[in-house]
Amino acid sequence: MAHVRVDLTRCAGYGNCVDAAPEVFRMSATAEVAEVLRPEPGPDLADSALAAARACPAHAVLLVKSRE
Repeated sequence: MAHVRVDLTRCAGYGNCVDAAPEVFRMSATAEVAEVLRPEPGPDLADSALAAARACPAHAVLLVKSRE
């Protein structure tokens, strides 16, 4: 499993992560940055989270492997 984070120092508010994985991300109502809805999305959303990380032009979506 992977833990999902958004590096807010890199996020430029493109929203590609939301397009790729709306179950995992949303755009903030107060700032033009992405927010993580499900930091540990589970195996059913792993492909979507990976697609979101790949779609981010600012490389702000981070997937960190969980230790198990």
